[in-house]
Amino acid sequence: MARAGLEGSPGSPRGAVHEETRSKGSGLALQQKEERPPSPVIEVDNLEEFVLHPAPQGVTIKCRVTRDKKGMDRGLYPTYYLHLDNDKKVFLLAGRKRKKSKTSNYLISIDPTDLSRGGENFIGKLRSNLMGTKFTVFDNGANPDRANADWSNVRQELSAVVYETNVLGFKGPRKMTVIIPGMNSDNERVPIRPRNDNDGLLMRWQNKNMDNVIELHNKAPVWNDETQSYVLNFHGRVTHASVKNFQIVHGSDPDYIVMQFGRVADDAFTMDYNYPLCALQAFAIALSSFDGKLACE
Repeated sequence: MARAGLEGSPGSPRGAVHEETRSKGSGLALQQKEERPPSPVIEVDNLEEFVLHPAPQGVTIKCRVTRDKKGMDRGLYPTYYLHLDNDKKVFLLAGRKRKKSKTSNYLISIDPTDLSRGGENFIGKLRSNLMGTKFTVFDNGANPDRANADWSNVRQELSAVVYETNVLGFKGPRKMTVIIPGMNSDNERVPIRPRNDNDGLLMRWQNKNMDNVIELHNKAPVWNDETQSYVLNFHGRVTHASVKNFQIVHGSDPDYIVMQFGRVADDAFTMDYNYPLCALQAFAIALSSFDGKLACE
């Protein structure tokens, strides 16, 4: 089984990850992409419930992310939209970076036109550290400082993303770690409601306190001498080379793709996720990859 990397545009960044295609026989100019069967029909009755609920086991939820740069300041603050990648193209989520925020702070909404913090459509947010290398994903619960006595309304941490800094400036593929809450015996997410930043997913991971916490990593792409590029097999779901292309796996089963994300046009990307992720977790992880992490590039 011969393999070849998909060429990116000339001058594509050295860290870009290319789609890998497969062909039978040798010397074939036409390469057959190995497609996975389409997802079963996904019904979205209650949007808020759907985007917060883990994907059903055995079902890949295939989505599309589009980036809208139109408008006065959209170049700096584009809006990102998530839709199901099927015939109906059902809208799921929208996200945009907040202005005048000391760190990168993305608001995520279940309404494509209402991206306000105080609106009833606010569903979660993605917040980075000052360096832009570590991100935390929250749902729309209350800040623990303002929770009073009712702890059940305090916001949950849904995910954390850590990008390894490229101190030496080597332009290789990005390395990312994704930390998510564990699942209980009913295949439901274990609620993690930190009282402060010292009790969150990032600190638990740094302190190796992994009770009810799952650690995931991006799958390392393979260098292909023939195409002089890093390649990963996205099964036909990615068509453009990009440093943003990635697949997330668990160390114990690198063949089970928990999530994959990749470019298909200048401002369009495919995003597919599986159990135990929900749409909000996957979308926020994807948003983190758009952020300008100077320390990582």
